[in-house]
Amino acid sequence: MFDFIEWLLQILGYALILVLVATFFDTFQIDDDHLYFYGLLATLIIFILNKTIKPILFFLTIPITGITIGIFYPCINLFILKLTDWILREHFQITNIFIAFLLAILISVMNQLVEIVITKPIMRRIKGNE
Repeated sequence: MFDFIEWLLQILGYALILVLVATFFDTFQIDDDHLYFYGLLATLIIFILNKTIKPILFFLTIPITGITIGIFYPCINLFILKLTDWILREHFQITNIFIAFLLAILISVMNQLVEIVITKPIMRRIKGNE
């Protein structure tokens, strides 16, 4: 049950970030005719890629992430975003690399906030009650 809540929070966070950035920047677009559908679909694709491909990418890039003291980590999210862009084609377009990098950083920050503010305190309570 706890995993489901964590997943739901991450999906909502991704959706919020995507819609806000698409609203403020013209170089990032989600299909206007079906904004919520493609926004949700992009969010689910990003979530699935983060749960499947991202751990493999992180493992393969541990040396460069270590050398850059973690600065390379948002580049993994950038790759996930560009992969989502490639999957959804004209329905989800990122035409500016700086906006894509901003999205990647915002997603990284959101993931850390969910973990620090929600996941870790709940896990401490669960372990404390056992």
